[in-house]
Amino acid sequence: MPDPFAIERSPKVIVTVAPTGGMALKSETPNLPVTPDEIADDVVRCWNAGASVVAVHARRASDGEATCDPQVYRAINERIRSRCDIVINNSTGGGIHGDMIRPRDDGLWELIFEERIKGLEAGAEMCTLDSHTVAAKARGEKELVFATPPSRCRWLAEAMQQRGIKPEWEVFELSHILQDFTLLTSEGLDKPPYFVNMVLGAHRSFQGGLPYTPKILQMMVEHLPQGSIFNVSAIGAAQLPATTHALLLGGHVRVGLEDNLMYVHGVPATNVMLVERMVRIIRELGLEPATPAEARQMMGLAPQPATEPPAFAAPA
Repeated sequence: MPDPFAIERSPKVIVTVAPTGGMALKSETPNLPVTPDEIADDVVRCWNAGASVVAVHARRASDGEATCDPQVYRAINERIRSRCDIVINNSTGGGIHGDMIRPRDDGLWELIFEERIKGLEAGAEMCTLDSHTVAAKARGEKELVFATPPSRCRWLAEAMQQRGIKPEWEVFELSHILQDFTLLTSEGLDKPPYFVNMVLGAHRSFQGGLPYTPKILQMMVEHLPQGSIFNVSAIGAAQLPATTHALLLGGHVRVGLEDNLMYVHGVPATNVMLVERMVRIIRELGLEPATPAEARQMMGLAPQPATEPPAFAAPA
């Protein structure tokens, strides 16, 4: 007899790795990949460990700070694509330094929308779509306005649709689900399945962000519109419990140095360490990490030529 309380979930889990992000600097951890070669090398290692999607942020060659320069994105994307078939997702958030910010007359800083959208032109299959406006607290005294009002949300959704790019709807709290995301998808500006990335634990840096608690994650999942599949990202120490909880709820997961620089307290992480731990947890729960081909099918992306993981070579 079927269990009426059983959670419906796919036996395959999409594992996203976010190797760089737009906040941390190389000076904070030498494990952070920032050049196109470093990022591609790390992504291939993570793909071989079980990651099926990569959330790419680009950095300037001059100082390792954030950029959305399409030439830099393209250099990263081409290096990754030449070596593996992982799903490539470029950020339209950018970062909190480098090319991405400028001062305002009122003493605040802003993330420059015209810079953020340049990642749309680099040939990625997916791009992030932050359908909300928030204020972020950067290092020092800078307060950054991350302005994506409804008109910009609509522009981004239309631009992605025109380019054949699948949005990753990035949400930090319940209103981000119930407002622009729900409205724009109901109008046909994305096709189901809608891929929703819930970012939790960012409440200390992003005004309006929520901490991770089991009740908060459950609430957000329960308010997703029909046709959604969800992914959970969490910041710092929240990464491990929140992503594990996501698996129990039938969701997908993101790990990586963009969100969490430590493996455990006092032990710096690498992207591969975080992916390998997540894959072990997935398998302990009787699930399996999705291959990139399976992830594309689950998210409604066009197939790509498959690439076999390199054979394991024992150390000499």
